[in-house]
Amino acid sequence: MDGTSIHLAAEAPVAGGELLFRPPAGRRGLACWLALPNEVAPGKAPLVAVHGIHRGAEAQARAFAARAFAEGRPVIAPLFDQAAWPAYQQVVRKGRADLALLALLDDLRAIGVCGGRRIALAGYSGGGQFAHRFAMLYPHMIERLTVTSAGWFTFPDAAPFPYGHGPAPKARGDWGTRMAAGLGRFLELPVAVCVGALDDQSDPTLRHRPDLDLQQGTNRVARARAWAETLRSAAGARGIAARVTFSLLPGCGHDFGDCVTRGGLDRIVLPQGAAGPDPDSR
Repeated sequence: MDGTSIHLAAEAPVAGGELLFRPPAGRRGLACWLALPNEVAPGKAPLVAVHGIHRGAEAQARAFAARAFAEGRPVIAPLFDQAAWPAYQQVVRKGRADLALLALLDDLRAIGVCGGRRIALAGYSGGGQFAHRFAMLYPHMIERLTVTSAGWFTFPDAAPFPYGHGPAPKARGDWGTRMAAGLGRFLELPVAVCVGALDDQSDPTLRHRPDLDLQQGTNRVARARAWAETLRSAAGARGIAARVTFSLLPGCGHDFGDCVTRGGLDRIVLPQGAAGPDPDSR
């Protein structure tokens, strides 16, 4: 690994490995926090954990480090800067957050942080929005997907993108069609949909529109449940055995730390024995 490419964080290392900060490579590069185990299992897909709108990338890396280290799995927590990626949740708008993540992964492979092409992908709140849309665009890259407390979703239906895969105003491009093209493969993925059991209230950050509320519900619990059910229905309509789970995290509202410590989110994101080495590793 090129030691000049990664900077050691000032905080003490976490047990079983170390926590590192990698600054952005160039003006359009994507910074990240890394939790690297002392022993990396050959070919083990890294966990990419995506923050919410408060951009707590370090907290993401710390939260999943212990279970990832037990598997020899690296954790990559990208940091989507507000100025460069103000709408990173929608993946393809205002800066192309998807391309930034792809470039970051290529850079990390080049310096030996991870191998192979697949990732385990998890996102919280705004990161949950990013994660499921990224997985819809690039399902061939995903080992396992966990979406927690997303404010709203892209549904596998004919609603205009980004609410569904249907045609959207020209300014938004043809992304719904591109996601729909990989829908069959996406529906074959193991997908864990999670939300705090107490996260059933509206707040200023939750998007509302009459058509959105009608399609998805008026709070995060209703929306997560509706999306999980729609994925199962879409899979069944294609003759695919759905691998979608829905979990209410007990005692949790809209707080990432509580979702981990009270709700056991880390055990859902990284269930022991969930997957072996990445068959595409090089």
